[in-house]
Amino acid sequence: MKRAMSMKNPGTGGSSNPRQAESAAAGRLPSPRAELRLAAGLAFAGFVLSVVAGLFHADSASANDHPAAFAAYARSGIWTAVHLGQFLGMALLISGLLVLLGALLAPDAAAGVAAWTARFATVAAVAALALYAALQAVDGVALKHAVDAWAAAAEPDKAARFATAEGIRWLEWGMRSYQSFLLGAALLLTGAVVVRAGRVARAIGYLMALSGLAYLAQGWIIGSEGFSPANTMPTLAGIVLILVWSVWLLVSAWSGKDAPARGGPPQ
Repeated sequence: MKRAMSMKNPGTGGSSNPRQAESAAAGRLPSPRAELRLAAGLAFAGFVLSVVAGLFHADSASANDHPAAFAAYARSGIWTAVHLGQFLGMALLISGLLVLLGALLAPDAAAGVAAWTARFATVAAVAALALYAALQAVDGVALKHAVDAWAAAAEPDKAARFATAEGIRWLEWGMRSYQSFLLGAALLLTGAVVVRAGRVARAIGYLMALSGLAYLAQGWIIGSEGFSPANTMPTLAGIVLILVWSVWLLVSAWSGKDAPARGGPPQ
């Protein structure tokens, strides 16, 4: 009888201790805190890279003064590299949002408001990244070639070359407008998931949502007026808000232990 009782249970992989089996299974799963740290690190790195790349962006007194702006762009020798840096920054930021959405929801939360909100946020974020890639191809490559051709053209050809560059600029306005709408929606929806999940400070979610509103405002202004002075405040607000919530998320992810959601599991 004692011999029979001491036999190993084949269903536990050779372990007679159920707690050891559960611990081994849990060890194969990613830690929720590790996912939060990855999300925070990606978002903050994306923000920093975008800002640093933007510091090298050629500018004129008014981006809507196309002759002056195009002349500045034509003189830039790092134009394409700057826009590639901006794209990589956006890719990191949106990757951080996607990892964050996955980290916040419980594995069994397949239905309910929070789960559907996370799905819609994921769709908006992926679409925003795809549109940003197309935007940077237009702005970072096509516009650069167009302004270079205009700057080098003989006087009789300058008007036609300028018209081509301006057409590409207007295409840039449209793409940036809708990319801002999609990014704003992604930030708003992700902020709502953060607030509902309660895994990190809910204020982070509110700040994220406010940054989304700033991008929605940018989308409307750029679509209506281009890169006008009216877009300055929403742009600055978006930058400051993303800086604050990404730093707060980074600190929160690295300075605590895993804890259950304050409001219970997401529904």
